[in-house]
Amino acid sequence: MQRIVFVEDDAELGALIKSFLGKHDLDVTLVPRGDTAMAIILQEKPDLVLLDIMLPGIDGLTLCRNLHPQYAGPIVMLTSLDSDMNHILGLELGASDYILKTTPPSVLLARLRVQLRQVQTPTQPSVVTPPSGSHPLHFGQLTVDPTSRDVILAGENIPLSTSDFELLWELASHAGHIMSRESLLKVLRGVEYDGLDRSVDVAISRLRRKLGDNAQEPTRIKTVRNKGYLLAPSAWN
Repeated sequence: MQRIVFVEDDAELGALIKSFLGKHDLDVTLVPRGDTAMAIILQEKPDLVLLDIMLPGIDGLTLCRNLHPQYAGPIVMLTSLDSDMNHILGLELGASDYILKTTPPSVLLARLRVQLRQVQTPTQPSVVTPPSGSHPLHFGQLTVDPTSRDVILAGENIPLSTSDFELLWELASHAGHIMSRESLLKVLRGVEYDGLDRSVDVAISRLRRKLGDNAQEPTRIKTVRNKGYLLAPSAWN
């Protein structure tokens, strides 16, 4: 049975969700305060952490930020705050998903299972190998070099992980064209998009932060609603 630590100060809601998830073979430990949750999580090492945002002691966003470097499992935000800024902050601070409390229990379960499947059978990312003879791509002050795998922005070398570089290369090599989540996930992880996996969204948020894009109104890596993402070739001056 997989284990979840659920940090939630609403005892009634916590009990309801614990009971529902328990009926689907998920063992849930309830923690009512943010300032005691970190020690419990690091001690118990659950398969997943489910966090409310509004918590006594330490709020969920701060807890997520503090927890992320020390906890390798997925962190999912569960909140009543339907705010784009909180959503973006949660993803950028290390959350794997952001779910509203109004979400039907069956959908909550499905989205948690998406995260738990990745823990059980982590998928090795596909290596996006640029075609032989590929040359560096230049967009204003941005250079993406597929040979050295260097990314230079305004004269500064931007360190990227292998997966982040591969995502940027895929977007840059199709600059000006919309890349769907389905195609990005297939290229980067070799799996089909199931409509719930948020790993591409998390990686896009991380790329935007590293490349100086505006998280609230991105102009460099744009979100095209219901279609995907687009690297704007003229936005790097």
